[in-house]
Amino acid sequence: MVSALAAQAASMTIGGKQMHVERESGLQDIVTYDEHSLMVYGERVFVFSGEFHPYRLPVPDLWLDVFQKVKALGFNAVSFYVHWALLEGKPGDYSAEGVFAFEPFYEAAQTAGVYLIARPGPAKSSGGGFPGWLQRLEGQLRTRAPDYLAATDNYMAHIGASIAKAQITNGGPVILVQPENEYSGSVGPVTGGFPDPVYFAYVKKQLRDAGIVVPFVNNDAWAQGLFAPGEVVNGTTEGDVDIYGHDSYPLGFDCAHPYTWPSGNLPTYFHASHEEQSPSTFYSLNEFQGGSFDPWGGLGFAQCAVLLNMEFERVFYKNDFAAGAALLNLYMIFGGTNWGNLGHPGGYTSYDYGSSLTENREIYREKYSELKLEANFLKVSPAYLTASVGNSVTGHYTTSSLVFTTPLFGNGTATNFYIVRHNSYAELTALTYSLTVSTSKGALTIPQLGGSLILSARDSKWHVTDYDLGGINLLYSTAEIFTWKKFGQKTVLIVYGGPNEQHELAVDSQSPAKVVEGAGITTKSTTGTTILNWKVSSTRIVVQIGSLLVYILDRNTAYNYWVPDFVRDNKWAAYAANIGNTTSVIVEAGYLVRSVYIEGTALHINGDLNATVPIKVIGAPSTTKDLHFNNLKIPFTTDPTTGEWSSTLPYTPPVINLPDLSTLDWKFLDNLPEIESTYDDSKWTVASHTTSVNPYALKTPTSLFSCDYGYNTGVLIYRGHFTAFGNESSIYLSTEGGSAYGSSVWLNSTYLGSWPGIDAASNHNDTYSLPNLRVGKNYVLTVVIDNNGLDENWVVGVDQMKLPRGILDYELSGRPQSAITWKLTGNLGGESYIDRTRGPLNEGGLYAERQGYTAPFPPNHNWISGSPLTGFKNAGVAFYQADFHLGLPKNYDIPLSFVFGNTTIGGSTADYRAQLWVNGYQFGKYTNNIGPQTVFPVPQGILNYHGQNWLAIELWAQQATGAYLANFTLEAGTAVWTSMLQPAMAPIPSYSQRPSAY
Repeated sequence: MVSALAAQAASMTIGGKQMHVERESGLQDIVTYDEHSLMVYGERVFVFSGEFHPYRLPVPDLWLDVFQKVKALGFNAVSFYVHWALLEGKPGDYSAEGVFAFEPFYEAAQTAGVYLIARPGPAKSSGGGFPGWLQRLEGQLRTRAPDYLAATDNYMAHIGASIAKAQITNGGPVILVQPENEYSGSVGPVTGGFPDPVYFAYVKKQLRDAGIVVPFVNNDAWAQGLFAPGEVVNGTTEGDVDIYGHDSYPLGFDCAHPYTWPSGNLPTYFHASHEEQSPSTFYSLNEFQGGSFDPWGGLGFAQCAVLLNMEFERVFYKNDFAAGAALLNLYMIFGGTNWGNLGHPGGYTSYDYGSSLTENREIYREKYSELKLEANFLKVSPAYLTASVGNSVTGHYTTSSLVFTTPLFGNGTATNFYIVRHNSYAELTALTYSLTVSTSKGALTIPQLGGSLILSARDSKWHVTDYDLGGINLLYSTAEIFTWKKFGQKTVLIVYGGPNEQHELAVDSQSPAKVVEGAGITTKSTTGTTILNWKVSSTRIVVQIGSLLVYILDRNTAYNYWVPDFVRDNKWAAYAANIGNTTSVIVEAGYLVRSVYIEGTALHINGDLNATVPIKVIGAPSTTKDLHFNNLKIPFTTDPTTGEWSSTLPYTPPVINLPDLSTLDWKFLDNLPEIESTYDDSKWTVASHTTSVNPYALKTPTSLFSCDYGYNTGVLIYRGHFTAFGNESSIYLSTEGGSAYGSSVWLNSTYLGSWPGIDAASNHNDTYSLPNLRVGKNYVLTVVIDNNGLDENWVVGVDQMKLPRGILDYELSGRPQSAITWKLTGNLGGESYIDRTRGPLNEGGLYAERQGYTAPFPPNHNWISGSPLTGFKNAGVAFYQADFHLGLPKNYDIPLSFVFGNTTIGGSTADYRAQLWVNGYQFGKYTNNIGPQTVFPVPQGILNYHGQNWLAIELWAQQATGAYLANFTLEAGTAVWTSMLQPAMAPIPSYSQRPSAY
């Protein structure tokens, strides 16, 4: 097996370049690579990618929207996890249909022109993406244990086949596949040892057998070189991947202190460690920090977005580029929502992550715009991909010893790059400097025409020398380049700078500078060089030097510029290629430009607007005479010198009428009938297992671990029957439900108490006093336990995802444990889940969920009236249901969110939990006493923007005085006029009676 699995790399020549082609399970020569970069169809590609998980946005028609917003950044790839638990909720029953289908995801990526990097798992979600039934395996997870490997075969065969069909070799968007994820550390004994090349090779073979032929990449959790090409582990290289990569979250996750950059957190070792660990492959950061998780009780993702803001991007991403990174994947670019219990207990419903795209798909964060500047520069700078990283120094290239400079020297090109930052990377004070560099015209000290360069606080910049503009030599530029393009006989260069910065550039040209627009610029022509020197302002400057037009912008103005590419009719289609093979226009147009195309003599630009803004089109094809934005014909004027089209894009704010949720016709249902004396639990699962293979030892006569009975998601309910001796005075319970979980206990219908939960506690021990019990009377303990998801399984060896949920231990005072006979329930059917549309994790064990009442058109005709805003006056769980209509204007993308107000009762924060259901999908877990989330976005497609919607709230009071929602509203964010097609509704099956329900 070892020899069969060993990677056999061969060399071949395409276009004069040596590259390595994977020859393991079939030849392909489309995606290749060498020590400099990835290549697609023989052309070098800087892979700028963002992480986006389709399962966190269960409206397939919205996936194209996300892809287009990623593509508009100048990115060319998306990396995605797969959540195994959503696809194989029952062993052997693989289902990837509806919102879980991958074909629409692949198609949307292809339409947008975005490559895919497939990551079958593990994933950062409930159980690490593993299905709960793996908890019943005796063997260790992520090892060569035979039962574990056998358990993965069905999933890997199906998901591997799905990915294989979508490979670029089959006309699809997938260019790379990552067999495992963060297989980097272990604790304690591990089956087969750690690291285990036999295990890793088995995973690779599963995918190769499924038809994967594109290169395999690794994602080491830190830069240790594990399974890098050629690394010998336990005497073999069989576990090695084709392209080594690692992840890094250097600024950490302290969103509580969003302005603190700890000393020493900027990685300065990346290039050296890569050269030591994987010199034969390009430097690949397969998962780099794009945001942060936020735990229960945190301060919210808005603070994470501040911590990982545009300044972080400037300093940390340019540090990656200074290390020669040729693949940079940001985790996350769009986080989405942990709807339907799919999150792990380390976080709450929102998975916004402080990303560039918000949970509601909005792009108002400045970090989105900063990313666009950086990505577009790399898109037009092919010389970077073969440049050699030089020695980083302070001083030397600059007049300030406080400036840290990394040179990247042209390798086969004359272009050199210099990345500068503060020596103390978190510096909060600006400084001035001059730059001394070698050029094709000798050593120069810049600026030559006076003034000093400025390095602002927490900033980093690109400086370039001998930069090729399609045959025109940009001798140097201290201003950063956004993009450049050739349009017929003219070349356009767009540069930008920060507020009030001094900059200078020089062009090899015999032509003098002619100021076409703006003022405040100094020019000089000398010995075949034309020099421009200016101080950045908000007023645009345009200068003509022969056939070159230089557009000088301030950074905030540059944020409004876009460079959409025309789709081609060859193998590249919508995918980005080398600047010499790509036709584009440059557009200033405000909020978003999605795409561009020509129809007849009309130039069509599609995008989104949130305000009336100017539009400028640079480089409109000579065959076009008309301008359309979102199919609206726009009159324009043409600049006689630059040929630029100018006009105004009108925005009309829509009228948005949303229902007042407090006035809906709410219906009420007791959601905990189990505490009534007449309740019949004969259909419940008997906790009869006297043993468990779970690594966490039983402390009870029979297992009360929910996983042993197939209940892996949502709220759990236990009923313990016993006959009283009359001397029982208390019940001790040890329960576990994951961070921020809670529990409540009743004896018959008498409320004993609750554990309302705290953010950090995943388990809790408590003793509840019992009322006086009558000898010989039968009693029932009802224990309700919230399950906030299964733990991730990051470290090999400890099997953290097997940490059980439910009752771990109990003691009825004065009685043996055997005095109590237990039954339990979770979601109806457990792993044989009923709602195949919304998946195996969406429902839990509460009564209304088991009955299916969360779906549209429940049988509510005889339910009494009752509103969650009025609530109830005792401990318990209530189910509230209502419907409402929406009639929102079309052609607008209107983000909607349900908002909970914090409730206080008796002057204290009330202890209660609530679950939000929209058209049968669970889209929120609100915990009033823990937080932090109060705003719960729900996308169009789950919400029907043009019809009837069904809303439900499950309200769980964990205090004797009951609970109510102090405020509960539906609110709209900023509406954008959009070219996005109206998304079709996700499948929304209505209520149907469940014969097996209890």
